[in-house]
Amino acid sequence: MSLKRRLADQIAANGPITVAQYMIACLHDPDFGYYATRPALGAGGDFITAPLVSQMFGELLGVWAAASWELMGRPDEVRFVEMGPGDGTLMGDMLKTLRHAPGFLDAADVWLVETSAPLRALQAERLGDRVQWAASLEELPDGAPLILVANELLDCLPARQFVRTAIGWSEQVIGLDRDGELAFGLIPSAAAGLLPDARPGEVYEQSPAQAALGAALGARIAADGGAALLIDYGRAEPGFGDTLQALRRHQKVDPLDDPGTADLTIHADFPAVMGAAAREGCETAILTQCDFLARLGIGARAEALVRAAPEKSATIGRQLTRLIAGDEMGELFKVCVIHSPGWTPPPFDESEGE
Repeated sequence: MSLKRRLADQIAANGPITVAQYMIACLHDPDFGYYATRPALGAGGDFITAPLVSQMFGELLGVWAAASWELMGRPDEVRFVEMGPGDGTLMGDMLKTLRHAPGFLDAADVWLVETSAPLRALQAERLGDRVQWAASLEELPDGAPLILVANELLDCLPARQFVRTAIGWSEQVIGLDRDGELAFGLIPSAAAGLLPDARPGEVYEQSPAQAALGAALGARIAADGGAALLIDYGRAEPGFGDTLQALRRHQKVDPLDDPGTADLTIHADFPAVMGAAAREGCETAILTQCDFLARLGIGARAEALVRAAPEKSATIGRQLTRLIAGDEMGELFKVCVIHSPGWTPPPFDESEGE
């Protein structure tokens, strides 16, 4: 039985499911879910992330981690964590840089938070026994400051969608059409009184899972100290829009087509994540990916790579453009930091914090 058939049978028996429930099934069903069974990253897969675009991305995040540790007072013990580490490329590049940061790796306990068995296997092959694994943030040992990185994790967390109609808010759900095929539809929303005012046709996305992660990180950092860096495509201000998308072989496909065989994502809601962390006692700030990488010196790093390998100058130039150009990843992608009070991690400025 396919996941599509299983979902259709479930809906026929129990009624429509929310977009959030559909995302969880498509991504994490133990038998058919995309991340549970067939994640395909890179140029030959379904999507490509910044660490796979260029080593420069991971190198600069390593610089960020080392500089943050220095500003924290070089604690003797620190949890260095990546959540949603993909195939391990980002952690590998960060560790290469951190070997040149005196004292950091002696203090660091390196962890990967990963639920996907296929991806854990790739990470182990790439990183060996230098790292440890946890299935959730809650499984990480506490009692030490946290330096955490999560690249393109928020967009994989489930969200609900609400649509403003002429008579009020309705929730978008997945049901069955007359032929028994999966189809989007609307049902009255019990949350209507809690949703913002909007024009008919507007779509409002709400991800309790993203906010819950912000709260969990905020509580952990408020208790133990440290900083978490969250990088993703999404909005820096509250807003509207239908951002649900499915990617297969780098092409957008119908999210209802063959569930479980494509990566399913929704834009990160940074205001909700940052607000949840702030309510736990942390401070937050946000930059575009372009500003973040530029301030950390990606231009100088690209020039150094070109001097070392002039024959690769065109390739390095294309990589740089992909990471920071406004019509590529530079503006759509945001970099949010959650940190304990009393200091501001680089390259953020105090005036940019909340």
